[in-house]
Amino acid sequence: MPDRANIRRRTLAAAAVAAAALPLLAGDCGAIPAFARKYRMSCTTCHAPAPRLKPYGEDFAGNGYRLEGKEPARHTFETGDSLLTLVRELPLAIRVDAYASYASRGGEDQADLKTPYSIKIMSGGNIAKNIIYYIYFYMSERGEVAGVEDAFVGFNDLFGADLDLAIGQFQVSDPLFKRELRLTIEDYEIYRTRVGSAGTNLTYDRGIMVSYATPFGTDLVAEVVNGNGIGAAGNIFDDDDWKNVLVRGSHGVGPVRLGAFGYFCNAHAMSGGNYLSNEHRYWGVDGTVDAGASVQLNWQYLERTDDNPFFVPGGAERTKTRGGFLEAIWAVRGELGRSFVTFLYNHVDSDVDELYAGRPSLDYRAEALNYSYLLRRNFRISTELQYREVDDEWNVAAGFTAAF
Repeated sequence: MPDRANIRRRTLAAAAVAAAALPLLAGDCGAIPAFARKYRMSCTTCHAPAPRLKPYGEDFAGNGYRLEGKEPARHTFETGDSLLTLVRELPLAIRVDAYASYASRGGEDQADLKTPYSIKIMSGGNIAKNIIYYIYFYMSERGEVAGVEDAFVGFNDLFGADLDLAIGQFQVSDPLFKRELRLTIEDYEIYRTRVGSAGTNLTYDRGIMVSYATPFGTDLVAEVVNGNGIGAAGNIFDDDDWKNVLVRGSHGVGPVRLGAFGYFCNAHAMSGGNYLSNEHRYWGVDGTVDAGASVQLNWQYLERTDDNPFFVPGGAERTKTRGGFLEAIWAVRGELGRSFVTFLYNHVDSDVDELYAGRPSLDYRAEALNYSYLLRRNFRISTELQYREVDDEWNVAAGFTAAF
């Protein structure tokens, strides 16, 4: 008689096969997200597949969530006041992610139902012709109310130039690659990595972002942020008297876009009665290659240096953390098709545990292979196989992402 471990393995394997076969049995699921509702267009106008943006979707966002010459009169009230744009209905959308997963690590097997894994309420649109807002609230993330993450007001085409300004809460890495738009469950790990006691990484922070698209094809971005994440405030949001500054440039030629950035940071803390600082900085390069109409390659490499990551009195060892990722996305039948395959490789290598005895290692290496199929344009099912090398851990997950 088979033991319980074998039964679990067979059950999860059957579930994964069933999820992969589900497209053959697909039914109808009709729902349309907020911007598609407004313009009465398919999600494919901006996404391939949702939430991944096409160039047209990037242009739509950069144009203040507007289609020039196609703003529907029915969308706003006629108030008789030229200084007031009042929408008839608040644009809202909901995104739900749910998965069943199976993990094997060190001889221990674990089956889990993450149903749901996350639920978001999203809203975005125009306050005026060149003033926009975007916000989403995590109703549930891993079983807890996570609160507001993205939340900003934007000003487009300032002074008649291709100059944009965003003020609020966003991801520091947004000008590089947007984590929220990836197709894999596996994350861009190097963006999430925190070194030592400083709160700095490349995910969410509060601040200001300025973007300028030059006439000769180079895009420039500058950010000024608090540098300690988006935790709750005491008397003030920033816990020291420094601001972190990011600068980035990128340029595209044909199907290739290359970029480089620097992120200059400082943090302070009291330790042993002393006011200590940790100067830390990032530099990195990245690129995107559209290899034909159906294949896109994305890559990121960065290094982070910390002078005193644990705020040690009397001097400290300078640490280096290096890492990045390689991502390949294949639209099997083109961007308007229903099948997508994504491969993601993550790598993080840090000398924190070598220089500071007893500190946990930040090293991370993982591969993920994801197959996604669109039951509807706004209902995507997927199966993902992950292997995390450092822990010798295998994961398989099957589930769906729905937006409506």
